[in-house]
Amino acid sequence: MRPPQAAPAESVVGAPRPAGRPDQAHPAGAGGPARSAPPRPQPAAVHHAVLCVKAPAMAASDPDGQLRGHGLHGFYRSGVRVVARMELRLGGIEPLPLQGTLTTAAQARFLGAVRLPGDLDPDPALTVERLRHADGVETVTVRNAGSRPARLPLEIALSTDLGPVAEIAAGHRSPDLPGQVQSAGLRWAGPTHSATVSAQPSPHAVLAGAGVLRWDLDVQPGARWSVELRAELESTVPAPRPPGGRGPGVPLPWAEPEVRCDDPRVALVVSRSLDSLGGLLFADPDRPTDLYLASGAPWRFGLAPADALWAARLTLPLGTRLAAGTLRALARRQQHSAGAGGPGQGGRRPEGLLPGALRHGGPELPPTCTATEATLLFVTVLAEAWRWGLPRAEVAELLPAAERALGALREGLVDGFVTDLSRPVEERAAHPVPARAEVQAQAHRAALHGADLLAAFGRPGAEEWRGWAAALRGRFRERFWLDDLSGGRPAAGLAPGGQPLPAVAAALVHLLDPGLAADGGRHESLLDREQTRLLAQRLAAPELDSGWGLRTLSAKSPRFNPLGHRSGAVRVHETALAVAGLAEAGHENEAGALLEGLLAAAAHFEGRLPEMYAGEQWTPGSPPVPHPGACRPAAVSSAGAAHAVFALAGVRPDVPGGRVLVRPASTAPLGELELTGLRVAGEPFSVRVSRIGVAMVEEASAELQLVAR
Repeated sequence: MRPPQAAPAESVVGAPRPAGRPDQAHPAGAGGPARSAPPRPQPAAVHHAVLCVKAPAMAASDPDGQLRGHGLHGFYRSGVRVVARMELRLGGIEPLPLQGTLTTAAQARFLGAVRLPGDLDPDPALTVERLRHADGVETVTVRNAGSRPARLPLEIALSTDLGPVAEIAAGHRSPDLPGQVQSAGLRWAGPTHSATVSAQPSPHAVLAGAGVLRWDLDVQPGARWSVELRAELESTVPAPRPPGGRGPGVPLPWAEPEVRCDDPRVALVVSRSLDSLGGLLFADPDRPTDLYLASGAPWRFGLAPADALWAARLTLPLGTRLAAGTLRALARRQQHSAGAGGPGQGGRRPEGLLPGALRHGGPELPPTCTATEATLLFVTVLAEAWRWGLPRAEVAELLPAAERALGALREGLVDGFVTDLSRPVEERAAHPVPARAEVQAQAHRAALHGADLLAAFGRPGAEEWRGWAAALRGRFRERFWLDDLSGGRPAAGLAPGGQPLPAVAAALVHLLDPGLAADGGRHESLLDREQTRLLAQRLAAPELDSGWGLRTLSAKSPRFNPLGHRSGAVRVHETALAVAGLAEAGHENEAGALLEGLLAAAAHFEGRLPEMYAGEQWTPGSPPVPHPGACRPAAVSSAGAAHAVFALAGVRPDVPGGRVLVRPASTAPLGELELTGLRVAGEPFSVRVSRIGVAMVEEASAELQLVAR
């Protein structure tokens, strides 16, 4: 769930959210609305919408295909609603809806039926098919399967407000603009943009006042008639060029693997997850061959650095091109933002920090700082992309940005732990905030990954960072661990002064993600082996595992809300991280159970997992409850769903060391699994895992030594 935005990538960070969406943290001391304040508009809901997405464009409607001008309905481009209303009537009546579904992330098909006036046959003679593409093109086809000619008018009513998606998502609706006749369609002009809808063939009549295009049809038995409508947007004032989508001739930045599995849900989830990611691809305006993923549609249709880095990291088994493009795009923004003050800061923004807003942490935890998360994750993604085969020259080009990120971390400790790196050092010391457990895990991993890079590239500081990580590890094990009757568990955070925050939250899965190390190994975790075992038990317990995935907050909490973004909903990527982390730590049964929950949920979402859904307990015969404000698609959930499958194959490369470790889950929870067309060292890599958990590498670069455990 993300703040609504679809304009230039940088503006996504800290964008306003629709009313009622708690992902943006409130400033300290902010109160609720005054009693005399007017009621807020009802925010747009999208859980039943059919969303077509191809950056920077999208389209949204109900499953009947009609764009009615309410809610989020419409065609959008670069954050502006190009068309709000596109209602079709044949012979004065709306077609009876039969089906409305996505065929790809970018295209939807809607089918309706119409009976001919006066026809005594109860079966409808006419079908109306609408093929809609996110980029603003819609083809309407009328087919006559009856025995009589169909002579009746087709009317399409159009209007728009040229409104920004952020305001529309929050429930605001501007008045429609007056339409004007233009060649084969209509035109609308606003203060900053104009929009046109043209038709081929041209309509027989255009009623500008009513916004109606009309054709007088004569469709003979067995014949069909089609019209193509094209919606386009133009800027009428000088403005910076917004980010565009993947251009013609620019290949996808990942391999498209072939997946074969005993469980038929697996191939569907992987293929549709990658298709969804394709709709979120943006090209960096400074270098159009550098691609990165938008956070999600419709709310966060632009660059959110932490989400873009997570998605790039989770898709590394498919190649390093997405990681390289994302890292380069963010390194340019890191350089531009160095020394600039952040929102609400009284001092200088630390050198090396990436952009990112505070997000609400839920009712029991402090806000999360996505600038901190992105800055630390930058180092990890660069180090792991290098292990997967990012060329040395490209790593060296990005190494200064990683060193700047480490520089932001260097002065980041307050009372021995990392909190919000975006605040000036003096402010952190004078006004300390709680330290979250997952931030310590991310900082520890970044320090070790930074040490790996510095040592490999002959830069100073590697041993210093290893010592820094070891000291943090010791403090964490001493102060974050809570003993209880079940054996103990990590605290979710520490309040200023050292008081543990006892919330049981899915964010603890980050403690199971120490990162890829040399020879395909894992870096040392903040938790020891026994603590990891106890955390695995806690994650597998019903208080967190809903049967559909991990709840963000324990169901035992008095503040539990199954639809709460951070208070009980299932966020897909946290469950995916748990699957991978548990499997790698040897807790394969727990990993398999969580993966089964994700696959079961995916089956109800047609293989396209949304950003999140309700954390209600699984019951036989009942589907998961959708969240009305979840992004669909969302980059991190789509990448996470695919990653959860890839993780069970256990492919852990160290391309600089010339080795690949393959250690699949011995329990083989998916049965036989074959992954063809992964990428290691830029070359195809294929592996098959048998039903008894034995891996066989069937294709790999001749330069790599294969190691099985």
